[in-house]
Amino acid sequence: MAAHDSAVELRAKPRKRPLLQQKAVRRALPWIVIVVIFVAWEIVVRAFDIEQFVLPAPTAIIAAGWEWRAEMLANAWQTLMTTTVGFSFAVIFGLVGGVLFGSSTLIYDGFYPALVGFNSIPKVAVIPILVIWFGIGTVPAIITAFLIAFFPILVNVAAGIATVEPELKDVLRALGATPSQIVWKVGLPRSMPYFFASLKVAITFAFVGSIVAETVAANSGIGNLMLVASSRFEVPLAFAGLLMTSIMGIGMYLVTEFIERRTIGWATRGADVMTGPRP
Repeated sequence: MAAHDSAVELRAKPRKRPLLQQKAVRRALPWIVIVVIFVAWEIVVRAFDIEQFVLPAPTAIIAAGWEWRAEMLANAWQTLMTTTVGFSFAVIFGLVGGVLFGSSTLIYDGFYPALVGFNSIPKVAVIPILVIWFGIGTVPAIITAFLIAFFPILVNVAAGIATVEPELKDVLRALGATPSQIVWKVGLPRSMPYFFASLKVAITFAFVGSIVAETVAANSGIGNLMLVASSRFEVPLAFAGLLMTSIMGIGMYLVTEFIERRTIGWATRGADVMTGPRP
């Protein structure tokens, strides 16, 4: 009877995989997905005999990138630099603006409609004006990256601060806390998960801004390289520029995620309880 109860208990308890195995699988899964996508892409191009000027195979893209590796790296460095500078300004101004908007309903009501209206303007339409003001070069790309990445950061930080419960604010005021102390001690830490979530979105937007500006108003950068390659019908080289941009975007995303885990581990641990361990 005891043996039967033990067997029933063992069947009732789900067998858990070792923690290390779970982490290894989750680390490898993104790379497996990428490899599968590229292999399927290669098979489709070869099976249907698609011309390179329509859709080059991954092997042709990698070969073109290696052939033009010196120019590719130089232009990638230019794009990474402009994107990083523009993104850094977006982080600073977005964080400060989010604190102001989230902590003051007067500022929110006064400026938010104007910001929404400006954000709805396609940034590619602003680039010719930036060229008139600053000329062709790095500055328009930096400003375009800043303009695209700024708004998501501001909105998310403001939302995190504004969603502090009124009851909690009342308790803190009863304990003698000033409005600024409530913002810095409660509101700002409360908004950090929103802030880092917005950074992961904003960094991709910043790359979009830099490359769009480089295709219109620059003599260097991945955007300019892709424009020149397209004009020469060197489609594999243009796709190699896209691949390089993806690599840089993934790298910046991973840096942001690393900083997030080191600064707000309390928030990610809460997610781990619900979804399982993270890699």
